Amino acid sequence: MKIQGKVHKYGDHVDTDVIIPARYLNTAKPEELAAHCMEDIDKDFVGKVQTGDIMVAGVNFGCGSSREHAPIAIKASGVSCVIAKNFARIFYRNALNIGLPILECPEAGEAIQNGDEVAVDFDSGVITDVTTGETFKAEPFPPFIQNIIQKGGLLASLK
Repeated sequence: MKIQGKVHKYGDHVDTDVIIPARYLNTAKPEELAAHCMEDIDKDFVGKVQTGDIMVAGVNFGCGSSREHAPIAIKASGVSCVIAKNFARIFYRNALNIGLPILECPEAGEAIQNGDEVAVDFDSGVITDVTTGETFKAEPFPPFIQNIIQKGGLLASLK
């Protein structure tokens, strides 16, 4: 599986309260969560994001509370993948559970810039910054995780 999209870049320690503010947790509807995704850190995000875009961040992305609303909001906003230096463990698991592809790659998280065009090959783990020509290597997902993502999440893959 391969994707390509424009980058929306964020820094270190982006917590779940910034990804989807707690004031919007009275709904579980993905489209409503997407309408408020990242608004406390980037008020223009929902107006800029296009289907297939890629989010890139620093260390400890998705820290904070264990709510699954955060990866749901990101996925529903149209983001096709999140690349970070590393992820908070509960966010990592929640993202895979809902079928949001995420890759840990410290070098990519550092080098890729906001607005760059990036291509990702999930089979090999190769991340290419199309804008600069740089390539990075993340650990590819094993086939069973790729299956979960391709099916749209853990529950969908079990059906």
